[in-house]
This record gives sequence, structure tokens and C-alpha cells, in this order.
Amino acid sequence: MAMAARRHYTPAEVVVHNTPSDLWVSFLGRVLDLTSLAQEYDGTQEIKPILAHAGKDISHWFDPQTGELKHRIHPVTGVRVPYTPHGPIPHVSLEVPSPLWRPVGVPWWVDPKYVIGFLTEKARPVRILNVLTGQECTLTASTVCKEDKLSRILERFLPFNSHASGYTFKFETRVLDMNKTLEENDIPDERELFLDLGLEDNFYIPALMIYFNDDLTEM
Repeated sequence: MAMAARRHYTPAEVVVHNTPSDLWVSFLGRVLDLTSLAQEYDGTQEIKPILAHAGKDISHWFDPQTGELKHRIHPVTGVRVPYTPHGPIPHVSLEVPSPLWRPVGVPWWVDPKYVIGFLTEKARPVRILNVLTGQECTLTASTVCKEDKLSRILERFLPFNSHASGYTFKFETRVLDMNKTLEENDIPDERELFLDLGLEDNFYIPALMIYFNDDLTEM
């Protein structure tokens, strides 16, 4: 997937992709679609640890400094080898000398073809109020990424209003820039401040006001 097309995802979005035919994982801030890898290694021992962690974060498998698998010293050979406590995984060389050894190309954890996006640094909720109808929708913290531009939030809102692109988004009378994030539009996430003050983190959720443009676009 091209870098420009990659998006940020919440952990809740990753976790639903947890089957051999639809398998995502996240680690060190990236989100990978390993469905094709699971199909390639179908029925093998090597794919079992990945199947067991489908939809989950596997950052604990890796060294955050190098991005490579963690290593250990093999108790028999004394050689530094990849540490795979859950069993062998695809693209990891054999730990001991063997005629079955084959050279490995680009291992899946560094192969850009599997990377589909990035894990959000922080998810946040936002309310959307339709000024015309008075209807309000809350996109929860499991839905919206801190890094989402308003255009992406509009996409997330489409299941609740299929004509959302026919509205102007405002906050406190200001027209919002759809190519900027909430924070870039001066809409901060104040949940930590509320907790510091002894309030519930959802004491106040910013509300985006949407105004119908009456532009006669297709309903």
C-alpha cells in the first residue's frame, strides 16, 4: 500500500481482524495485514503463534531500538538466535545447524508490502451534532484516532449519515479545515485534565456542528 494511502487505526479496529482469512497485527506503532502470509503458511507450525495473536499487538516480540525480533543465547550452541517463546514463526532461520536451512529474503516484520497503516498514539471521542435535525452522534474513543484529519472523521461518520459530505463542519462558529486534525483545528483532547481535576474523562466531549449546505448532491 502506498505511503500516502496508509491510515491510522485504533486497537479496536485492529482486533476485529482476527481470523486466518482476515489477519491483522500491530507492533511498534505499525499495523500489518498478514492474511497472505497466513495463507502461504496454512497448516504449518510456524503460523500458529501468529494465528494465536491475530488482531493483537505483538510489540513484546521485538526490540524497539532495532525493530528486529528479540534475541537470546542458545543454551546448547551458545549462538545468539531469535527469541520466539511461542514457537517457530515464518521467516526465522533454524536455531541449530541443519541441512533444512534455507536463506531468508525479506522477513515479514520488515517487509513494507504487509504494512497497511499505523497504530494511533491516542484514540479520542468526538460528538457530531446535526444542527438541521438536532440529532447527535458520539464517535467513541475506540473509533477516532488522534491523527485523523476531519476528512477521515467524516468518513467514519458516514454510517450514521450517508450525506455527511453535503454538510459544513464547524466548532464554536468556526468553519473547520477538513485537511487538519482536531488538534490542528484547535480542538484539544482535555480528558487527562479532567482526570487530574477529579472529574470523569467524559465530563465534556467536544461537539462538531454540521450545517446542511443544501447543495443538491445525491442523497
